Amino acid sequence: MSMAKPEPSPATTILFVGNSFTYGDPAGDAPLVQDFRPHTVSDLNGTNIGGVPALFKAMTERAGLDVRVSLETEGGKGLDFHHDTRYGNIVQPWDLVLLQSYSTLDEDEPGNADKLIRYSSLLAQAFHEQNPAVDVRLTSTWSRADQTWLDSGAWYGQPIERMALDLRRGYDAAAAASPLISGVIPVGQAWNRAIARGVACANPYQALAPGQVNLWAPDAYHASVHGYYLEAATIFGHVTGRDPRLLGAFDPIARALGIEARIAGALQAIAAAQLAAPARVERAAMAA
Repeated sequence: MSMAKPEPSPATTILFVGNSFTYGDPAGDAPLVQDFRPHTVSDLNGTNIGGVPALFKAMTERAGLDVRVSLETEGGKGLDFHHDTRYGNIVQPWDLVLLQSYSTLDEDEPGNADKLIRYSSLLAQAFHEQNPAVDVRLTSTWSRADQTWLDSGAWYGQPIERMALDLRRGYDAAAAASPLISGVIPVGQAWNRAIARGVACANPYQALAPGQVNLWAPDAYHASVHGYYLEAATIFGHVTGRDPRLLGAFDPIARALGIEARIAGALQAIAAAQLAAPARVERAAMAA
């Protein structure tokens, strides 16, 4: 199911559940994301965060859509935390829920998807009980450069693309384990595609090549404004069925983040290409 082409959602109420990869951790230039238009979304924790949900909301407005976007986030936490401590806050009759878990799947056992599988299923069931028509999707995240290029990392010595593909396999397993989860949003693979196309660097510990951008924040862990914009564009395309390129190179959302038109257009094109990638190509990449 998770490999199928994304279906547009008719949702009018949307909830994002996640951590700093969803709210835009304030590392380097990321405050531009965390503080982006918080008045346009509802932060269920009352922490006045805009983040990727607000970028997504702005993109839907650009597309002429009217959706209400809410978020519930906590830095450094997985879905087990949200289930165990925020259950009463988040379990409401939403039309669409997007779930994003810990950056390595499991903080103690990097790459182990057991918690993701268990708690995404439990949350999907809870949301379904509130609204039997709810659409629950999972957001698969990116390779952490600090986990790949540093010898302390769990993916040290492997290609930069590998971690994102391993995460995707874990999210796919979670989607397959629950008939109430409709699919996986391939944010990490969109990052891989940006690197493969030379739009973004593969190693942020080295100098950037001319014309490239760094998708990571200075901590080589969280995203830069470019990384979060690519995340939002990929989610936007997956949820709405709209081509992210319709935002245009001179997208005012990108401009507000300090992203130049050439790069905004390139990131939109990458999101669009990732969402259009044939299922057999995706499977081959993960099997390699």
